[in-house]
Amino acid sequence: MFDEEPADAAIDPAEIRLAAMNLLARREHSVWELRRKLKRRYKNDAVLEEQLNRLAEQNLQSDTRFAESYVKQRVSRGYGPLRLQEELHQRGVSRSTITLTIDALEIDWCAHAIEVMQIKFGALPTQEIKEKARRARFMLHRGFCSDHYQHLLQD
Repeated sequence: MFDEEPADAAIDPAEIRLAAMNLLARREHSVWELRRKLKRRYKNDAVLEEQLNRLAEQNLQSDTRFAESYVKQRVSRGYGPLRLQEELHQRGVSRSTITLTIDALEIDWCAHAIEVMQIKFGALPTQEIKEKARRARFMLHRGFCSDHYQHLLQD
């Protein structure tokens, strides 16, 4: 009968750009996050990629800026480097950007682990093996290496 045009054929690039800018106005996003969110609404991959590239070229979107913001937020909530690396990788940030970002903050992870451990469990050490194991699991789940907190579990 009628040859219908695909719904995405008439997508205005400015509409995609505006949607991306609205997302970026709320918080920093990795390019992977933006792509994933915008693909739900706009099916034309070529136009979408073009707009994402323009945003990056104009420094309106930056994976480095996203990583810095994300790391600062998560460190303030008590997370360690291993968890941060994995979460950023899941959000499409390159391993090199992750490494540079975490190294640039120059965080003393051992001191941070002490702070996190004291907030969660208090300053008193424990002698019980089960409690030491529970604390170790908590710190591992938070993304700390055993080198960061193991001394806190010693007698």
